[in-house]
Amino acid sequence: MKAGGSGAAGRALLLIPALMALLVCLPAGARAAEPDTVLAGSGIRYPEGFDADTVGEVRGRVSGTEVPGSGPVRFRLATDRESYNILASPAWYWKDLRVELPDGSEVRVRGSKTLGKDMALYVVAQEVQLIPSGKSWLFRNADGHPLWKGRQGGPAAGSGMGGASPMRRGGGGIGGGFGGPGGRRR
Repeated sequence: MKAGGSGAAGRALLLIPALMALLVCLPAGARAAEPDTVLAGSGIRYPEGFDADTVGEVRGRVSGTEVPGSGPVRFRLATDRESYNILASPAWYWKDLRVELPDGSEVRVRGSKTLGKDMALYVVAQEVQLIPSGKSWLFRNADGHPLWKGRQGGPAAGSGMGGASPMRRGGGGIGGGFGGPGGRRR
């Protein structure tokens, strides 16, 4: 009986280096996924504060992009009528996609619109498209699930194991474009 016990212990010891190697291969964002939190000031839940029933599109000019150490990358979007605070993705995912939106860039943003408790307008971004080039970056799937969290029940985005990061598949953002009325695709 003792020999069987030591064999199991030996196999367990062999698994430890394999698990450590797997953790080293995962990007920092996949290892330290940001928990759902309420953003100070706005009261908006992030990243899970996406409401598919409020999806719409806004078009305007970018200013004041912030790439924080934690929380969402955000920027201001000025339209002809209103100003929005756009909440995109964690900084590591933004950088992984190589998003470049200099101040003054004209963009179209599709996402979940909401009014923050600070009375400012917000859009939890699903997709951002640079106009007139048409280059676009996808942050959430059609149901609003964050792509940096990987497929539900699947590997994390950017893990090199079939995740959702287009950079891991050799692409430079997601082509395609915006859906029909209301911005929703089915």
